[in-house]
Amino acid sequence: MGNYNLAQVNIAKRLAPMDDPIMRDFVNNLDKINTIADVSDGFVWRMKDEDKEEGALVFKDDTLLINISVWENLESLFNFTYNSGHIEVLKRKKEWFGKMKMMHMAFWYVENDVQPTFQDAKNRIDYLNAHGSTPYAFTFKKQFSVSDFLNYNHLI
Repeated sequence: MGNYNLAQVNIAKRLAPMDDPIMRDFVNNLDKINTIADVSDGFVWRMKDEDKEEGALVFKDDTLLINISVWENLESLFNFTYNSGHIEVLKRKKEWFGKMKMMHMAFWYVENDVQPTFQDAKNRIDYLNAHGSTPYAFTFKKQFSVSDFLNYNHLI
């Protein structure tokens, strides 16, 4: 089952425009966080900043920051999220982002050569918000394996 990677999307609603002083520390940390991701064990791909304007159109909200990336597995993503320099910035998220009422993160499996689109990400977030965690879309709190995903897909 090594033909699949883990895709993830996380979205955040910013408190101010990106050029506002409130967002300065976040903006100043973006390159650092992206570099940590790019060199992390298990990192495969991430949506580049220059491609992110499309996200506002798909999600119909230009105050959202949308991050999409692909990892070899859940463990790699978890280690980046919670066991790297990323955690220092994550702990400060309330300084820059408002609380979201809906689920703002989703994981799903993709074939190795697939780079998810904003529409793929929106579909998974919407599904997770409507149905809760399933092998189709899930979070760290309730995880599923590639086998779970493949068996579930046959049921859809």
